[in-house]
Amino acid sequence: MQMFHSARLKLTLFYVFVIFLISSVFSVAIYRVLSHELDRGLRLQRLRIERPDRVLNPDLPLFLYPADTQILRDELTRIRLNLILIDAAIVLVSGIAGYFLAGRTLAPIEEMVDEQKRFIADASHELRTPLTVLKTESEVALRDTKLDLSQAKNQIKSNLEEVAKLQSLSDHLLTLSRYEDISLSLDMRKIKLQEILEKAKGNVLLLAKKKRIQIKIESTRVEVSGEEVSLIELFTIFMDNAVKYSPLGSNVLVKVKTEGKKATVQIKDNGIGIKASDLPYIFNRFYRADMSREKNKVGGYGLGLPIAKSIVEYYHGKIDVISSPGKGTIFTISLPF
Repeated sequence: MQMFHSARLKLTLFYVFVIFLISSVFSVAIYRVLSHELDRGLRLQRLRIERPDRVLNPDLPLFLYPADTQILRDELTRIRLNLILIDAAIVLVSGIAGYFLAGRTLAPIEEMVDEQKRFIADASHELRTPLTVLKTESEVALRDTKLDLSQAKNQIKSNLEEVAKLQSLSDHLLTLSRYEDISLSLDMRKIKLQEILEKAKGNVLLLAKKKRIQIKIESTRVEVSGEEVSLIELFTIFMDNAVKYSPLGSNVLVKVKTEGKKATVQIKDNGIGIKASDLPYIFNRFYRADMSREKNKVGGYGLGLPIAKSIVEYYHGKIDVISSPGKGTIFTISLPF
């Protein structure tokens, strides 16, 4: 990207300029100290030769012969040349190192900007579909001179469905933004995990009944430190996915156990599974595997798992996933006590 390349060059020049200033200051100081010491050394040498009685007091004025002065000038010239060469080498090395460090400094910013651009592009794409449907259907209805009350109601109903999709998308985006906010501070307290899971189950129970899917929770008395709303939202996402991608009449098993200083919640389904090639990307925003979109026509915007990941990261937890196409998926969420 041209903007970051230009910024990298500017930052490199700034690094080099600062190092050049520091090097120049030290070079001037070194030159002055060495010139003083050389002058003093020549005077001491002349004293030892001509006035041994004054060696104990060398600061007394003493005339230097032209030969001594020439020697001093030659030595100072060599010192200046060496200092210039050293400064040039320092500037060259600092330029190379500065360019590398500038790249390392700007890399996270460039990555963040690229991610933001992708996010805006993906969000715009997701918004475009329902908006296009709304616009097209409304224009067709307005041009229909024979539109009756029943048709108008159906049209309004269809428009409301698209509005609901837009509202769902905006709610997910706001939720994701909330949990990715580094200044977020939740009201933490000890919560019984069993109660959290039961409430999350209640949120997906209607969909589970429609698909005749049983959600079984096997839990022990485990408490974790957390905030109720966020934890319910976390496990609702995983249970909702498990139900959506499972066949009719199947089971979803939720197991709770402790491992060291962490509580683990395992959510297992017998659904369509996830291809190995898709697993590295399932927590990316707006990512939806082709298998889930085309074969099962499951709705959604690909924001559920990114939200879940943000919540788990807030709690300094971990998510593991094991899946195989046609054999189901197992999500394991680890949370500290």
